[in-house]
Amino acid sequence: MKILITLSALFGAACAPVAPPALAPPQSVETLPPTAPFRDEIVRFAQHDRELPPPACPVLFVGSSSIRLWSSLAKDMAPLPIINRGFGGSKISEVNSYFDLIVTPYRPRAIVFYAGENNIDANEAPADVAAQFRQFLQLKRSRLGKTPIFYISAKPSKLRFNQFARQTALNNAIRGLAASSSDLTYIDVVSPMLLNGQPRDIYVEDGLHMSPAGYAIWTGIVRDALQRKGVDRMGCR
Repeated sequence: MKILITLSALFGAACAPVAPPALAPPQSVETLPPTAPFRDEIVRFAQHDRELPPPACPVLFVGSSSIRLWSSLAKDMAPLPIINRGFGGSKISEVNSYFDLIVTPYRPRAIVFYAGENNIDANEAPADVAAQFRQFLQLKRSRLGKTPIFYISAKPSKLRFNQFARQTALNNAIRGLAASSSDLTYIDVVSPMLLNGQPRDIYVEDGLHMSPAGYAIWTGIVRDALQRKGVDRMGCR
């Protein structure tokens, strides 16, 4: 809790106006207040782990609904052991708040991260969203050391294409962070998801969430990034 407060103060001073403060990190699902964002999903994760112990040394996919709805993820990443902890339409601050419930316990060999798009949709400044991701990175370093993170860039969807410039500003900030961070890899999914400067026809009816064709693009790019970093040969942290 002290880490989150310290980081919030640090980045809040550097990036104004700041995003709303994150939920205080709970010690267990039992301590989650009834009004906690996406509480039911976080509780279900804990229940699932009790009923079916998670695999050792997994690659943890965490973030918002683009991860949550990746129904073919285990098959797409086989034979790597996978845990999917995407939830709701989460923002980075909410992922940070639940870090010790949905990231730390799994001691993953690697983390694949997708969140930030919903922050931009909520009209948060790209610099503030990038600061929230730096909080995630610092939490990872304090809990899991050198465990590598793979950041999937904010995707160019049909529904939110009017936000493309601000998404690009966020993506560029994380790309720059990755250039100076040995434990962070930036994964660009923007270019292959565009055709003649517009989003490809790879979305379901809402124009926001991807069809299997969209996930097929992500599968190839993410698998290649994991392979180049030798994630298949990594052990537990």
